[in-house]
Amino acid sequence: MSIGALERLDLSTSRTLKNLSPAELIELAIKRGEGTLAANGALVCTTGKYTGRCPKDKLLEDTAGIHDKIWWGNVNRPMTTEQFAAAEQIAVDYLNKQDEKFVFEGFAGADPTHRLGVRVVCEQAWHALFASTLFIKQGSKAAGENATWTHDWTILNAGRHTLTEEEQKLVGHEGGVLIAQSLEKKTVVILGTEYAGEIKKSIFYAMNFDMPEQGVFPMHCSANVDKKDPSNVAIFFGLSGTGKTTLSADPNRSLIGDDEHGWGPSGVFNFEGGCYAKCIKLSPETEPEIFAAIKFGSVLENVVLREDRTPDYDDSSLTENTRVTYPVDYIPNAAIPSIGGHPKNVIFLTADAFGVLPPVSKLSPEQAMYYFINGYTSKLAGTEAGVTDPVPNFSPCFGGPFMPRQPVEYATMLADRIEKHGANVWLLNTGWTGGPYGTGKRFSLKYTRAMVTAILDGSLSKVPTETDPIFGLHIPTAVPNVPSEVLMPRATWTDGSAYDAKATELAKKFRANDKNFEMSDAIRGAGPTC
Repeated sequence: MSIGALERLDLSTSRTLKNLSPAELIELAIKRGEGTLAANGALVCTTGKYTGRCPKDKLLEDTAGIHDKIWWGNVNRPMTTEQFAAAEQIAVDYLNKQDEKFVFEGFAGADPTHRLGVRVVCEQAWHALFASTLFIKQGSKAAGENATWTHDWTILNAGRHTLTEEEQKLVGHEGGVLIAQSLEKKTVVILGTEYAGEIKKSIFYAMNFDMPEQGVFPMHCSANVDKKDPSNVAIFFGLSGTGKTTLSADPNRSLIGDDEHGWGPSGVFNFEGGCYAKCIKLSPETEPEIFAAIKFGSVLENVVLREDRTPDYDDSSLTENTRVTYPVDYIPNAAIPSIGGHPKNVIFLTADAFGVLPPVSKLSPEQAMYYFINGYTSKLAGTEAGVTDPVPNFSPCFGGPFMPRQPVEYATMLADRIEKHGANVWLLNTGWTGGPYGTGKRFSLKYTRAMVTAILDGSLSKVPTETDPIFGLHIPTAVPNVPSEVLMPRATWTDGSAYDAKATELAKKFRANDKNFEMSDAIRGAGPTC
């Protein structure tokens, strides 16, 4: 943040509470009426009107220093330096008026050679708890006891302040919500929304800009490593709700992280110190590690409590996007510090709402580039404001909303690392089968886990494959503990001609989307036929 802004932000008063422990923050959050303690010990909070991210309200300060590096368009929309300064001033003035302010200072990046110092200033204790859970705390084992904190990025969270009409004119944006970010000032301003995910994703966005200049490939993925073989690292790319957290929480493997990582010269490392998992329909039978991680020190968002204060994970009356935040070491088999070697397997997760992609397929190097650049999946209910049903969506690099740079820049970094380290690449459909959303059903988690197991133990790479006639994907003919009839998507539909029509429809969408990107003939030729 600029010196002028630092001078305007008053952090000197006795009511500025800095780097409090989780117990202190929980106690204050309850005392201030921000949340309730659930029977399992988690702090339960609601986020008001907005229960998901507001990507249409995100603006980026456009300056000469960053302009030519940015992928301008629907994701990255500009605001002037004057407009950003106005947003910053609004947030500072609002925070300075609060009786209490909370400050968290920690790290993003488990690799000490590639990390950023993060300061979060907010008015709610539970937001400070969220930050202390999701980022890496000073003095923790994850940070390294002797790690020195330096101030790189600042988040000003004034989420309870809705922009007035006059303020909207000053910042050049209509509506009461604004997430404004400056890559040069290294500052984020959050106004009008209490959804805590904006804190998390703004720093992921920062890492996605800063890390490539350090020779690190930033990734929207989870990662884990075999307990017995530290060289057997896997990463799982995918948008929210496609299975990154669920599939990486494996009792036979150590969890590196569930959402945001860098792939640097020494291997993979987590950007975060915690996990942010979806809770809808959570059960101890299907996701035991995540279920057990919900305890004192974790935060439940928009989860309804029963009369006895036990969470009702099936209740979606507030939102489908119910969430839990917990420290990564709440997963018993977490790798601390959250660092691993170079991946042997790269898995793309897609929730196909058309119901036509195979549950698992092996990709050639050209297909890996094609499907990564296109990033096909579905936006699932609640992850963004206004999304109530799965919506087919192309999100470049499986993380388009968080990518400041051109997608081809990230795709090239992935291709270079896959080639250098000989990683296998897979496409895993965690979406629908037997028909599109509304007709078919979602793939069984039991079967998906079996497919992942076969990928990670190396057995699936030895299985013969059949080539899908439309998408060109190489589909294994057999997977242990998975019925063969679910592997070929056309066979799961009762009407083969209906499948053909829907598959062709999706193939045409791929071709319409890939026109937005520059790519070689070999990569474009690896896409589907229509």
